[in-house]
Amino acid sequence: MTDRHVPRVIPLTDQRSSSLPIPPIMADSAIGSGALLTDRRGRPLRDLRISVTDRCNFRCNYCMPKEIFDKDHTYLKHTDLLSFEEITRVARIFVAHGVQKIRLTGGEPLLRKNIERLIEQLSSLRTADGQTLDLTLTTNGSLLARKAHDLKSAGLQRVTVSLDGLDDAVFRSMNDVDFPVAAVLDGIEAAREVGLGPIKINMVVKRGTNEHQILPMARRFKGTGMVLRFIEYMDVGATNGWRMNEVLPSSEVVKLIHAQLPLVQLEPANPGETAERWGFADVHGRHDHAAGEIGVISSVTQAFCGECNRARLSTEGQLYLCLFAGQGYDLRQLIRAQSTDADLTTGVERIWRARVDRYSELRSALPFDPGSPVRRIEMSYIGG
Repeated sequence: MTDRHVPRVIPLTDQRSSSLPIPPIMADSAIGSGALLTDRRGRPLRDLRISVTDRCNFRCNYCMPKEIFDKDHTYLKHTDLLSFEEITRVARIFVAHGVQKIRLTGGEPLLRKNIERLIEQLSSLRTADGQTLDLTLTTNGSLLARKAHDLKSAGLQRVTVSLDGLDDAVFRSMNDVDFPVAAVLDGIEAAREVGLGPIKINMVVKRGTNEHQILPMARRFKGTGMVLRFIEYMDVGATNGWRMNEVLPSSEVVKLIHAQLPLVQLEPANPGETAERWGFADVHGRHDHAAGEIGVISSVTQAFCGECNRARLSTEGQLYLCLFAGQGYDLRQLIRAQSTDADLTTGVERIWRARVDRYSELRSALPFDPGSPVRRIEMSYIGG
């Protein structure tokens, strides 16, 4: 048995209740102005990810391994979660400061009761120039077939579905709850039928586990109008036993697909976009728009910290400035202390203007001790 097949799970060090103090006002900051924000590296605030639950009905080994998230795991109490009204209040302040896109995540966000009510509230928000938000949701697809119509009616624009392979045995093994791939494909089709698109399909690629599913996935979604994205297996959190030798670099994914389905590189869709785009090529080597495109997210081998414009709000109101952060800022305390919108605005401005996070750029220089607890928040708690 090779080293990469030896199971290793690091005990969970719970960072959920640990928070940082809100930074003091910086001398050069226009606090309270309501102006568009940039951080210490000149990065704007454009994207807000909101986790609505820390629960999930899958036990994917790269996110919520069953050895840790078992029947004895303690989840947040309902009273600890931000209410829909509290979430919408925070979102309104972020939108006033330049956020144009809101993504709902989890856990599995469709497990949050009456999630459609929150979508209705968020869909009514408008950017500073009066535009509707890009309102989307990431799901494992298990409940999508029954909820797609109501999500669309509530104002959701599109969905991203996690799907780590088409082979049923591989998929059941990776979700570790024996959930069939056919049910997720049914959910994707239901989302397509009601117009929740363009749909994105996210596949986490783990060497030695599902890399043989790359080409079948590429062939399956080519020409469907859906965008398939391959994500490098990441060192998010402290429980998934991450090893570098289980990472399949995106460059190898592109090379593998290109050998069978020729690709041509495309320009980024938006500033700060994490996915590198590759279009399926026609016989002349040009992008065949009817065939569509794929994306690769190289969060391990090619850092994209320099243009990162995302903030993440946890299900209990902690604000995180990086997917790999160890601690967040407690906005719930501000909200429930009967603070005014001006107080909350000042807190958000202080936090973002002081931001210097660039974990992925520094990863290669950081020591990695697999025997020590890692102070890093779990992906299942703040979403991907």
